[in-house]
Amino acid sequence: MEKRKKRFGDRYDGYRVRSLSPMAYIIPFIMKTRNDASNLFSGSVELGRIENYIKKKRRDDGLSGFGFLHVMLAAYVRLVSQKPAMNRFIAGQRIYQHGEDITISMMVKKSMELNAQESAIKVVFNPEDTADDIYRKIDAAVEEARAEGDSNLFDNVARIINYMPALILRAFVGFIDFLDYFGLCPKIIHKASPFHCSMFITNLGSLGIPPIYHHLYNFGTCPIFFSFGAKRTALEVQKDGSVEKHKYVDFTVVSDERITDGHYYATAFKQLDWILRHPDCLDERPEQIIQDVD
Repeated sequence: MEKRKKRFGDRYDGYRVRSLSPMAYIIPFIMKTRNDASNLFSGSVELGRIENYIKKKRRDDGLSGFGFLHVMLAAYVRLVSQKPAMNRFIAGQRIYQHGEDITISMMVKKSMELNAQESAIKVVFNPEDTADDIYRKIDAAVEEARAEGDSNLFDNVARIINYMPALILRAFVGFIDFLDYFGLCPKIIHKASPFHCSMFITNLGSLGIPPIYHHLYNFGTCPIFFSFGAKRTALEVQKDGSVEKHKYVDFTVVSDERITDGHYYATAFKQLDWILRHPDCLDERPEQIIQDVD
């Protein structure tokens, strides 16, 4: 995909979206924070085709750790390649596009012990990535986080600022937030911060509970928080009166409504549903990468 040229008013981490309706420009001044502008959405994924797809990836492609998380991430990256407004964010009361990259944050345990320390990882994807690409990038990021122990960039930055007295730390975070308002956040903070991303995802299925509606963070640039839960079974009556058992995974999305309109969100979630019902499409690169409006 051709890289856009930066212009006056763009940020180093995004491109200003300039051709929106007047209402779109005003809304960020009315709803000033992400939690002011949070919309809640829930859905379910039928697992029949997905479980067959996962088995095929493990058996035929040698991706032994391939699972539902990788399918969901691949589906979301594919969605953004076709619905680029899902990769926008608000900063300084202006609407920006994250650009050519899709950065997803998540928490990982550094070992399989119950009380093991967690750390945040950020993985950068490209719109043309396939499910295999997603798997390899996630696997490499998780292995790197576990190998680094408590010495990765996020933990190091957090440890340093944690030594500050509470009032100084509060002022420091406020100052960073002030700089970020103007697109001047130090790049080392931006690189370490899991809150500067395209989407945050959490897998509550690993804890055996349903998904929660996780709040957005007012700090950073993350416009969407995605959560999915444990598998559940439902008995459903068919047209002929028979009863069939189906497996589902429920998911929730908390989104910043200011980045685009309700119709766009609705079509995006419908397309995500189609992708998840046809997971084999994730093995091929998209025929076309849709660019966001200028």
